[in-house]
Amino acid sequence: MRWSSLFVAILIVGSAVGADNPQRPTHDITLDDYFTQAAITQCEVSPDGKWVAYLEGRWEGPSEGRNVDLWLLDLASGTPRRLTFEKAGEQSPAWSPDSKSLYFAAAYKRGSDATVPCNGKTQVWRLNLEGGEPQAVTRLDAGIGRFLLATDGKSLYYTQDSEQVDDEWKSLRTAHKALQYGHGVTEFTQVWKLDLTTWRSEKIVDDRRVITDLALSPDGLRLAMLTTPDEELIHNEGWSRLDVCDLASRKISVVTQDGWRKDHPSPYGWLAGVRWSGDSEAIAFTIGFDGYPARILLAEHDNDQWQLKPLPHTPTVSIEDGSLRWKPGTRDLCFIADERARQRIYSLTNCRKGRFDKLTTITPGDVVVSSYGFSADARTLAAVTSTPDHTEEIYAATPEEPWRRLTHVNPQMETWKWPELRLVQWKAPDGVEVEGILELPPDYKAGQKVPLVLEIHGGPTSASLYRREYWIYGRTLLPAKGYAVFCPNYRGSTGYGDDFLQQLIGRENDIEVADILAGVDHLVAAGIADPDKLGVSGWSNGGYLTNCLIARTTRFKAASSGAGVFDFAMQWGLEDTPGHVINYAQGLPWDKADEYRRGSPLYAADKITTPTLIHVGAGDERVPAAHSRTLYRALKFYRNVPSELVIYPGAGHGLNTYPHRKAKLEWDLAWYERYIMGKSPEPPAKP
Repeated sequence: MRWSSLFVAILIVGSAVGADNPQRPTHDITLDDYFTQAAITQCEVSPDGKWVAYLEGRWEGPSEGRNVDLWLLDLASGTPRRLTFEKAGEQSPAWSPDSKSLYFAAAYKRGSDATVPCNGKTQVWRLNLEGGEPQAVTRLDAGIGRFLLATDGKSLYYTQDSEQVDDEWKSLRTAHKALQYGHGVTEFTQVWKLDLTTWRSEKIVDDRRVITDLALSPDGLRLAMLTTPDEELIHNEGWSRLDVCDLASRKISVVTQDGWRKDHPSPYGWLAGVRWSGDSEAIAFTIGFDGYPARILLAEHDNDQWQLKPLPHTPTVSIEDGSLRWKPGTRDLCFIADERARQRIYSLTNCRKGRFDKLTTITPGDVVVSSYGFSADARTLAAVTSTPDHTEEIYAATPEEPWRRLTHVNPQMETWKWPELRLVQWKAPDGVEVEGILELPPDYKAGQKVPLVLEIHGGPTSASLYRREYWIYGRTLLPAKGYAVFCPNYRGSTGYGDDFLQQLIGRENDIEVADILAGVDHLVAAGIADPDKLGVSGWSNGGYLTNCLIARTTRFKAASSGAGVFDFAMQWGLEDTPGHVINYAQGLPWDKADEYRRGSPLYAADKITTPTLIHVGAGDERVPAAHSRTLYRALKFYRNVPSELVIYPGAGHGLNTYPHRKAKLEWDLAWYERYIMGKSPEPPAKP
């Protein structure tokens, strides 16, 4: 049976097994329910196809973060087994070739005077499935960065950082090491090989490079590396390259020679997901862009030379960076891609000489796949999958057995009153069809007008997905409180074709704002959204669009702006990936001053009247807190608009700890209740 026909079963099975023992929904979802969720983040199939190792994260009380542990699933019985229990940040599970052991990275810390390997630094560990405690494979004072296990299981490669200080100011930089410098001090990457028989290690690469990804060829003869000249992210966006090290001679070849980007839509593209074909003769990797579709490149070894060619583009789907995998024993290249609010696994069959035979959908239907893997013979495929009927679970299939759900990591959800989930389409002012996700209260009745909150996705080269999701930005919780949540996939979103994606370039704070407002008009006209009870929210680019919308119209009664850009020129000067701004503005601030001004809601702040709640991480490098502080200053002190600024200490561009996420959920709910529903805030608790 062909894989493509086998996986059609997902449409039937995926919705039928939402619960093996269906229960009547009786539980009204609460804020605290968010922290009962378990989340699966990665899965790896054993070479013999009998097991799936996966990472599962859980909130274990109001601690600082979610604890991730390694689990094992027996594919025959569907029985899961937890393998690790400590808060060590387990990651990157890798199977031994005999399927009897698992290697993984973790940072264990035991005791106040912990010593190597349990000193809180990341090491490689090995766990025998037959029993026993994890055994340390590496024992390095400073720990390791990333690791690879050779296909034959006889050696392990790992990276370490080595700080180097150079340039004409080396003496001053060295004398004042406690200071931070814009350049001149770099953590370069070394690659080491550990022989798992003799337990001797040797340095393989130490050549003034920062390695962002690496892969070992299946025959063990060559090492592919994505490298940059320094640690600045802008170099990862425009100056990174693919190198290959011949492990016998230690000779390093540059695969992406100077000028290889000349035909790309932007110089600011980042490389990711380097993967070797099973015959060790081809390397695939992606190049992603802000504003433009990601591409797959194929490097093939021929007559001691590397031939680099982009694979023909697939304009109907949007490739997810870093999701490439070769189907074992073939030249079929698989990847995850967006298509109309779904994320499916696709395959390019017979990839050779810069070509492929056809694009095949491996997992059709209403699915969102976030991770997947094959057995060594490619007969077993497992994937972390969510649908409109359930959050992320593990599914697996073989040619003899249909696609089936194997985990139920959130049994408490079976009685929850989930929102009604819909896909909606509408026409933008220029006639283009736009789509979005609508969540309605679980007791919603046709013809009922309800308060509506926009939840705008980030990116913007991303999309809101058609799946069950309880997230900190409004989905699931707000419908449980009687609100509708509307997630528009505006122009610039992935999954709707290249043209739809690229139309946003040069038109930020314009075309996508019109798309979103037309969507709100559509829901008001349909009698779903109460026009007098509208709110708007978003994080990152969603926060930026929240700022744009409240500067454009007064129809929203409340706003929650999270980590949002307020001024384009400021963003170019402060963020860690300025290529983002350059791509959309199509130039630098001094060349495109009018475009930077048009894209910035700052210059229309005098029109803002919407009560605005502002969230930002204190250490956010992607959209630095200066934007949020500026927005707050404008509204609070110069416009006299009700506003609050909430800064999360120690947080970056996302909120990862229990206290921070709970605070955001509570603040948003209280803000909407006050300014959308008109309810007075609760009195402060007595000390």
